[in-house]
Amino acid sequence: MNPLIILRGGGDLASGVALRLHRTGFQIVILELEKPLAVRRSVTFSEAVYEGAHTVEGLTARLVSADQLQNTLEAGEIPVLVDPDANILRNQFLTSPRSTIVIDARLTKIIPEPLVMEVALHIGLGPGFCAGENCHAVIETHRGHTLGRVYWSGSAQSDSGEPEGDPRRVLRASHAGSITTYANIGNHLNEGQLIAEIQSDSENQKTEIISPFKGVLRGLIHPSVEITKGMKIGDVDRRNDPALCTQVSDKALAIGGGVLEALLVFTNDAIKRE
Repeated sequence: MNPLIILRGGGDLASGVALRLHRTGFQIVILELEKPLAVRRSVTFSEAVYEGAHTVEGLTARLVSADQLQNTLEAGEIPVLVDPDANILRNQFLTSPRSTIVIDARLTKIIPEPLVMEVALHIGLGPGFCAGENCHAVIETHRGHTLGRVYWSGSAQSDSGEPEGDPRRVLRASHAGSITTYANIGNHLNEGQLIAEIQSDSENQKTEIISPFKGVLRGLIHPSVEITKGMKIGDVDRRNDPALCTQVSDKALAIGGGVLEALLVFTNDAIKRE
């Protein structure tokens, strides 16, 4: 049986990784925040934190406690734990320095904090990770010729600070506050159409979030999340095809393929050492 893989983060790219690994026989547990920040919520397993269970392309993730983890795995589902600090690594009945595999797919784009224990394999996605220093392998997350490549030394491309494609598609908060939404993921939008409003909690300030062009609302942050200035809160897709809102992206699957390659290289090397 394949070892249990701990996947930190359940956003859209992490969910592509989870989907690809689960389809190839790996057992996965996802660790998430108490209030996940994903915007492409229709294709993110992190949505299980809000809904109790969420299905992406036929695969269901379920919010559970640690004692329900094994039953959820046996049911063919992905267990999701609210455990942002990866305290599951302290549980000697579930993890071991000799067999535990951690994939950090949180995409924080900063140098990660050290894990609470050594693990057999630590894979990091994107900027902030350096193979041989703070992880064993890094997966490239930047679109282009190197997307999905595995680096066993060195780092992925640094964060440009700019979204890929038309930068207007990414909706960001101009100030902190609470959000009220007026559109749903998958809705067709006209240019200038109201998507949401952000109400400041500290002063009498309200800002409208409008569609920058005609398209489909591809992502929108959960309304219970406390908004901070500059936070990504939505995504508009000018391809105007709502079906794409329910499919894992090509980018997520490419990154998932890179993770799968790293796992197989590690597994084959371990077999040769036996």
